[in-house]
Amino acid sequence: MTSPPRGRTPRTGDYAEASIRVLKGLEPVRQRPGMYTRTDSPLHIVQEVIDNAADEFLSGFGKKIEVTLHKDGAVTVEDDGRGIPVGLHPEEGVPVVEIVFTRLHAGGKFDKRAGGAYAFSGGLHGVGVSVTNALAQRMDVTVWREGAEHTIGFAGGDVRTKLASEPGAGRRSGTRITVWPDPKYFDTPNVPVDELERLLRSKAVLLPGTEVRFVNEKTGVERRWRFDGGLKEYLLQSLAAEPAVPPFEASAFASADDASFAEGEGADCVLVWTEEGAPTRESYVNLIPTPAGGTHEAGLREAMFTALRAFIDAHNLLPKGVKLLPEDVFARASFVLSAKALDPQFQGQVKERLNSRDALRLVAGLVRPQLEFWLNQHPEHGRKLAEMAIAQAQARARAGQRVEKKKGSAVAVLPGKLTDCESTDVARNEIFLVEGDSAGGSAKMGRDKEFQAVLPLRGKVLNTWEVERDRLFANAEVHDIAVALGIDPHGPDDAIDWASLRYGKVCILADADVDGSHIQVLLLTLFFRHFPQLVTRGHVCVARPPLFRVDVPAAGKRPARRLYCLDDDELQATLEKLADEGVRESAWSIARFKGLGEMSPEQLWETTLNPDTRRLLPVTLGELAAAETAATMTMLMGRGEAAQRRAWLEERGNEVEVDV
Repeated sequence: MTSPPRGRTPRTGDYAEASIRVLKGLEPVRQRPGMYTRTDSPLHIVQEVIDNAADEFLSGFGKKIEVTLHKDGAVTVEDDGRGIPVGLHPEEGVPVVEIVFTRLHAGGKFDKRAGGAYAFSGGLHGVGVSVTNALAQRMDVTVWREGAEHTIGFAGGDVRTKLASEPGAGRRSGTRITVWPDPKYFDTPNVPVDELERLLRSKAVLLPGTEVRFVNEKTGVERRWRFDGGLKEYLLQSLAAEPAVPPFEASAFASADDASFAEGEGADCVLVWTEEGAPTRESYVNLIPTPAGGTHEAGLREAMFTALRAFIDAHNLLPKGVKLLPEDVFARASFVLSAKALDPQFQGQVKERLNSRDALRLVAGLVRPQLEFWLNQHPEHGRKLAEMAIAQAQARARAGQRVEKKKGSAVAVLPGKLTDCESTDVARNEIFLVEGDSAGGSAKMGRDKEFQAVLPLRGKVLNTWEVERDRLFANAEVHDIAVALGIDPHGPDDAIDWASLRYGKVCILADADVDGSHIQVLLLTLFFRHFPQLVTRGHVCVARPPLFRVDVPAAGKRPARRLYCLDDDELQATLEKLADEGVRESAWSIARFKGLGEMSPEQLWETTLNPDTRRLLPVTLGELAAAETAATMTMLMGRGEAAQRRAWLEERGNEVEVDV
């Protein structure tokens, strides 16, 4: 056995050429399934198959979906759509049905040109059923197409039985997919039946006239849904209380000569206001449920507020001294919203939240005129809704006064650099901890002064990981943060007077570069170490400003546009989308933001401050226990841990995306 060279410490993990591993095919999904789907149960990988069937109906093909939950845990989804193409791919030379299930980023939904197979579908990730296949022990696919029955089988993501075709299918068309989820990738191998039924019911709601059938072989129960009455029928059945006014229905879609949106983009929605009971709120984009909401819901909220506020102003209904806010109009509203977008951009692969900024203008612009007309056509309904919204605003104001009186006796002198907000509603108020005075100036001018405060920080905050609690305030920046927040440093189990907290959200806003990331880490260290209950209660967030701006000139009827991209991947996707639209590569220009200070107040508001269009990342402890998180933070931030950090960097350095 040879000894290491003199002066060199032996290491177990050298970083060399052989350290780089290339993941092929579906291997990245199996390595880190949580990046592609939810891993609490197999429901989402089954939903991907159901969504594909629904996309057929959205494109005008098929009338029924049948889903069967088998006794062995497998799930079968069958539709009568066009059937997945089975011929050879012109470039790859293998059957298309095989490519769809074995290749990431392959599918018919990338073709958005006129006449594409799926002009409207649930997103452009292209990893749906391939992820389902990757995380399944086995998958069997049967396609009826062009007078024949075609079968292919998969196991562990690879082809198990090659494509075989038998004539005799006649005029039958459609696809049947049976999936056996692999239990090792999920917390539980069982598909939650109640959630699956709710998903199937929503498909029937959003596709009036379509029959959805569910058979549970484990219990012998069979369910069928068909809503010829569409959204209105569904919402009225779901309400916990009687409506205060009759339902409002809106349906609006862009025409071929629309200057801002593609033909067919738009929304269907039903709105109901109730005086009691929990509201029912559901939204969808191209039939995909968005339980976390997004910009289409923000557009509906803006349309509701703008229309009702115009009615109140026109009839002089607002009492003196009452300030009406969007949440006052929204508080007692129930709705079902189904938006249709040509190229929806979702947050994460599970598609729980819509991020497309155009969706806000799309829904607001199409729904508001119809709601204004309805209110003026039925002034008795408008007055009733005005009374409810004004009562909500008055109750909110009284609650804010009670909090202010409780806090008034011991208010500390606020930092001089703090630009505070006007509202005393802690749940709504936000404070942005901004890197530098330049970015702080843009944030002050771009913010909504009603509920957003700004505290500029000078340079990098002190590393507080090993600073004792009673010495924290020796640092001016940490002192200003604590005083602005209104609560003292504490431990995970200390009793806290939460009534003194001044902001419901604490947002870290730093440049999208290496220095900005360092400032984020230092602030997160401060909160995790000395304000841990702020983190566990969900008060701390990280703002995600864009790194790129793409300026696209006017073309034909489409006006000039300014598009923002979070990172290189999003930039590439945006450029591909522009190329698909026929925009010449030489026509657009790309600018890279060096810092927040380069943004105008309007740009900063649109991309980072506006609650309806920004990207805000909540900070949580994640899957690790608090002790494990603390150990990792000690290794990263401790003064005496240089050797551990070096070893960690040598082991994990290949995972870093360097920004130089």
